[in-house]
Amino acid sequence: MQFTRSKALFARAKEIIPGGVNSPVRAFKSVGGEPVFVKRGRGSRIYDEDGNSYIDYVCSWGPLIVGHADAGIIEAINNAATNGTTFGASTALEVELAEMIVEAVPSIQMVRLVNSGTEALMSAIRVARGFTGRNKIIKCEGCYHGHSDGLLAKAGSGVTTLGIPDSAGVPEGTTRDTITVPYNDLDAVAAAMQAASGEVACIVIEPIAGNMGVVPPNAGYLAGLREICNQYGSLLLFDEVITGFRVAYGGAQELFGIQPDITTLGKIIGGGLPVGAYGGRRDIMQSVAPEGSVYQAGTLSGNPLAVSAGIATLKRLKSPGFYDTLKHRADVMSNGMIEAAKQAGVSVQSNRVESMMTTFFTKEPVVDYASAKTSDTSRYARFFREMLQRGVYLAPSQFEAAFISAAHSDEDINITVSAAKEAMKAVSGA
Repeated sequence: MQFTRSKALFARAKEIIPGGVNSPVRAFKSVGGEPVFVKRGRGSRIYDEDGNSYIDYVCSWGPLIVGHADAGIIEAINNAATNGTTFGASTALEVELAEMIVEAVPSIQMVRLVNSGTEALMSAIRVARGFTGRNKIIKCEGCYHGHSDGLLAKAGSGVTTLGIPDSAGVPEGTTRDTITVPYNDLDAVAAAMQAASGEVACIVIEPIAGNMGVVPPNAGYLAGLREICNQYGSLLLFDEVITGFRVAYGGAQELFGIQPDITTLGKIIGGGLPVGAYGGRRDIMQSVAPEGSVYQAGTLSGNPLAVSAGIATLKRLKSPGFYDTLKHRADVMSNGMIEAAKQAGVSVQSNRVESMMTTFFTKEPVVDYASAKTSDTSRYARFFREMLQRGVYLAPSQFEAAFISAAHSDEDINITVSAAKEAMKAVSGA
């Protein structure tokens, strides 16, 4: 493959954009080489500026659950755009999407639309603090909840990729009330809660970790968090920005049968356009302005283009067998990765929940941030490049997820597994 135009564009970008990218993981720093610049996408594939084609398992980090440039979603966006792109005022469309979210997600009785997952988490934590009158929060090491100051404490995702423990520019006092504990460790949560002496507003958790790579909750873990919150009068906040409408129509809380007090959403509810949401129990959400005293606002919140794309997407997800098909293809791909590694004598762990997965290059079972970090990131980097050369686009970081969309065919999965067999052999001596 040739990357002449991508290289030229990256050189231009580095002159005027920090690191040449508008989000750090795009820079390919953890996998080596220079990033490809995507020109267009269609179905399960993306095409770069040099004309190279790739089966895409990043799917814009999850929201493209029906694939790239889906005709129905593009039509919905176009129809909305003909009436105007933004109003800064209420529309019927945002009411329709809100109703769909409330109907779908078991714990949500009221919901507020925002513009991103980061904004949703920032707002939801403010609500938790305002509602409880407490300041402290508990989060897990390796879980990324957006880049707001108070949540950049032992975060995952791009922070892990770049080896940055927190972030410059975040005042010490901002994270003083953020308590971090290992994922999947109920004893650590209980000890932290007891030590905080009734000062914890909420536990914020990815019910399925997706930003240290995919790490499922241990049996009883989420139920244990629910019990601890009940015991201490704290709120349980599920960050379902990735898992919402991805692992089930009602998200991870439907999959595991655990109801949080507050939920944040993003990704899929915008159908590929910028959007986020937070919602929960009616009494909690009534504390949000203008009904309550917790202030949050946004000119573009409920943007008609994003909302229209979200409505069209959610309607598609109700198709009979939609999630079963995704799960089957993800299972075939995950097993194929394991077999490819076995044949090459490479140690991997393949963590999968429904249609999201990560292949970790480690001998150790990955159950938390510490075990995720045992991965051989240099071997993953070489594997990524080998797969890229074979027309498969994986996440340019060991600590991210791969996603299956409805546009991925059985043939796509077979091609990917075949490519993985060759790539694993190529990296077996790395």
